[in-house]
Amino acid sequence: MKKSKSLSRREFVKQSSIASITAMLAGGASNVVMANGITGVQRPAILGGKPAWDPIKWPKWPQWNSETDDKQVLEVLKSGVWSRAGVVTEFEKKWAEAVGAQRCLSVVNGTNALIVALNQLHVGGGDEVIVPPYTFISTVSSILANGAIPVFVDVDPKTFQMDPAKIEAQITPRTKAIMVVHILGLPSDMNAIMAIAKKHKLLVVEDACQAHLAEYNHQKVGTFGDAGCFSFQNSKNLPIGEGGAIVSNNNEFMDRCYSYHNLGTPYGTAVGAVGTGSIMYNTKVRFTEYQAAIGLAQLKRLDAETTTRNVNAEYLKSQIKDIPGIAPYELYKNVTRGAFHLFAFRYKKEAFKNLSRAGFLKAMRAEGVPCTSGYIPLNTQPFLKDTFATNNFKKMYPKEMLDINKYNERNKCPLTEKLCGEEAVWFTQNMLLGSKQDMAAIAGALEKVYKNAEMIKRQEQ
Repeated sequence: MKKSKSLSRREFVKQSSIASITAMLAGGASNVVMANGITGVQRPAILGGKPAWDPIKWPKWPQWNSETDDKQVLEVLKSGVWSRAGVVTEFEKKWAEAVGAQRCLSVVNGTNALIVALNQLHVGGGDEVIVPPYTFISTVSSILANGAIPVFVDVDPKTFQMDPAKIEAQITPRTKAIMVVHILGLPSDMNAIMAIAKKHKLLVVEDACQAHLAEYNHQKVGTFGDAGCFSFQNSKNLPIGEGGAIVSNNNEFMDRCYSYHNLGTPYGTAVGAVGTGSIMYNTKVRFTEYQAAIGLAQLKRLDAETTTRNVNAEYLKSQIKDIPGIAPYELYKNVTRGAFHLFAFRYKKEAFKNLSRAGFLKAMRAEGVPCTSGYIPLNTQPFLKDTFATNNFKKMYPKEMLDINKYNERNKCPLTEKLCGEEAVWFTQNMLLGSKQDMAAIAGALEKVYKNAEMIKRQEQ
């Protein structure tokens, strides 16, 4: 190949490599052995080989069975009673039973579940809340929405969870609560966290938005702390499109939450006097009847789906854990069931001939295996500086606490930054509803990319 004057050296090498590979593939049978020893069967899809799996074969999400699911939804629609009524109450009762809590209150989404719970636990201006940086933005925005300041604790990268050993170093006289996040649908180390909370007299709010039916010591997450919050957004293991819930065994707290979410009108122990109208500062984030009807349909199969995800996750982990450079999630010893909203592992590029994570993801997608790098660290995002600059925060906190440079120094989380920037890889929960053959296809794709990392990297250059 004659080098064009307009091509850079890198572009020339890349085009030469691709051209050479293409010529070799075109010039012989599919099982011809190439220079590096790979055969046609082993060729990665990104270099012209056959994909490990067909993307259309992955289970669709959300799932809907008209024969079993339509009836109650259609009854609600035809009734004309669409605002909160009996079907919402039925859903709340069954969700409380499912997670082992005394009470449940449904709201419009998981974000508002967290906001309402913190508000009615009286977390607000002047307070600090311990939180991990490896989570969805709603976790942190719910703290800021109530006027409190998030204080970040780095993760244990093996488990992807907030590291309990690093919590106490971040506690100050302003600390009011610990917000535990059962990220990926995997339980945090609740024995250790609850012991710290008890020692320092701190509230515990569980963000279980990804952890439907996950268990620690055979107890459902969301029921260890003062409140547990769930999300029913479309991607979640119990999908309703949008929706959320708060669970707790504290009746007085749940009465306040109900009143707060319903325009401050009296409810239960928060009764007030007859005819007084709203009795507290409030909002309106009520659930609807047709959302509840969808949720009841989805709830019927959630337990069985959760079992399938656990079985497939365990099998997939067993198939990939010995591939160099692949470090699957680890569970704490007291975890008795995961929700597996996400299947996560750490990618070590050194074992893949320094193929970048982006190149690895691209190669895996070419094999028909959807995957993503996941979150960015929340402790360094610009919304924090923007919030600290608001008039409300300036009135609630001394100037030195709102100094973003000092704040960033206090809240460094280097392991999260490495996890987000270089290592984390996710598979979504619907993939774990597939067959054993599906899991084998994922493992096969990983093995194929590993064995051909040098050639894939050459194309990437």
